[in-house]
Amino acid sequence: MNIQLALDRLTIKQAVQAAAPVAAYIDWLEVGTSLIKEFGMDSVKALKQAYPDHLIVADAKTFDNAVYEFEMCYSAGADIVTVMGAAPQVTVEACINVAEKRGKKVMIDLLHTSEAQVKQLAAYSEAVFCLHVSKDQQELQGGALSGSGGQVPDCLALNKSCKLAFAGGITEDSIRELIPYEPYAIIIGSAITKSENPVLAAKAFAKFKRR
Repeated sequence: MNIQLALDRLTIKQAVQAAAPVAAYIDWLEVGTSLIKEFGMDSVKALKQAYPDHLIVADAKTFDNAVYEFEMCYSAGADIVTVMGAAPQVTVEACINVAEKRGKKVMIDLLHTSEAQVKQLAAYSEAVFCLHVSKDQQELQGGALSGSGGQVPDCLALNKSCKLAFAGGITEDSIRELIPYEPYAIIIGSAITKSENPVLAAKAFAKFKRR
């Protein structure tokens, strides 16, 4: 299991600084969508330059213009780039193809996808599938990701070859519900970055990698 740290709603300098004390306990560093929208590829370049030994996730949330956006992110230093699962199939397939040519990874964000779409997307066995409770759902509706309540589609939960990632208000308590799904990645944001002691928080999440 990989621990991914989401860095969002920050300046580039703040993002680099926020990762510094916890980098030893983190596997992947996410350049959040807001960072990319506000600062462009400079944010991806800066995180890769500062942390060359970490995998850098560019949360581009591509929905169209797939080849251009994915090439741009990979060229800037990203190792993984995100595409929305609700995007047209031709877009998702284009992202997969670019990643294969580059020797990189694709993360498919399943936010607002239908059951039929998820079943279709499951054919992309090389991708990482991200079960995601959105920031708006978290902040405006009090939602958070849980391993219960049917939030993990059967076509993914029952397929042990699928690489699952989980994101959305995950805490040290809620992560326990997700461990039985053998996550490929757990995406943590404010539970670390807004903690009174980010190092202790990161250490606590890192302990789950050994279970």
